[in-house]
Amino acid sequence: MSGHQEHDAGRPVSAGQSNGAFITDVPEGYRAGFASFVGRPNAGKSTLTNALVGRKVAITSNKPQTTRHTIRGIVHRPDSQLVLVDTPGLHRPRTLLGQRLNDLVEQTLAEVDAIGFCLPANEKIGPGDRFIAQQLSGLGRKPVVAVVTKADLVSRDALGEQLLAVAALGEETMGSGGWAAIVPVSATGDYQVESVADVLVEQLPLSPPLYPDGELTDEPEIKMVAELIREAALEGVRDELPHSLAVVVEEMIPREGRPENNPLLDVHVNLFVERSSQKAIIIGKGGSRLREVGSRARKSIEALLGTRIYLDLHVKIAKDWQRDPKQLGRLGF
Repeated sequence: MSGHQEHDAGRPVSAGQSNGAFITDVPEGYRAGFASFVGRPNAGKSTLTNALVGRKVAITSNKPQTTRHTIRGIVHRPDSQLVLVDTPGLHRPRTLLGQRLNDLVEQTLAEVDAIGFCLPANEKIGPGDRFIAQQLSGLGRKPVVAVVTKADLVSRDALGEQLLAVAALGEETMGSGGWAAIVPVSATGDYQVESVADVLVEQLPLSPPLYPDGELTDEPEIKMVAELIREAALEGVRDELPHSLAVVVEEMIPREGRPENNPLLDVHVNLFVERSSQKAIIIGKGGSRLREVGSRARKSIEALLGTRIYLDLHVKIAKDWQRDPKQLGRLGF
């Protein structure tokens, strides 16, 4: 069975060897590897990742550019293991943070086995899509699958037209072969989600599993908690906020003196924005919005951790942090 020698970057090298939780009798032809979704911000990448994994591992928001960390969602199947690396949307950067996010995407794409290029069915192909297609054409022989997302939002005829336009973009940028495949999908309508997994798995190398059975993400819990709070804070606010909001979980500690059958976790969190006007938006009149954010985030975090939590949120100003290398480092970028 051929391994992953040429793709070792970012992989758990000892996978499948000493841990009893790994699948040991791997069927003939088993495939495992990494795939990444790319596309313009808000093209449906995170929603598709969550639909494939079967639970929330990537934050979704109707605000563009909400994903900042590469989150690995793991899809376990009898014949394969597909590890999804979620990336920020590729875009022309306007700030140092934007540039760092793009660098992160390029680094990720160099390490994965296959790429799913997400293009929404309900939006005409634009300069942003062409920019990404050009970037992908520079990756050499790496297989790129065109995934036409949000298929439930358009008529059959409009979907057919978009599929033809996507095929033409592939021929134009990737050469005569075009995309490795084209798959229309609706992650929210559960249409062809399984087909996306099938097509990506076909592109993976023969390999034993890379992660233990049942594991859905290797993202640290503390980072997922921060992302859930960020998602709750972005819900229903003005467009200026997504880029300006950073969430740092200062500590998660079990409350002392609680009975074993009724534990409580204290979660202390700082939300950083760049200006006092943004701080006012997050806090809301008399603190009403921050309470709403806390209550929404608490439900998601309790579902993730399987335990009750006390969530303590503080909003602070870190002036122009997106452009300041020192502050970017402190906030984890």
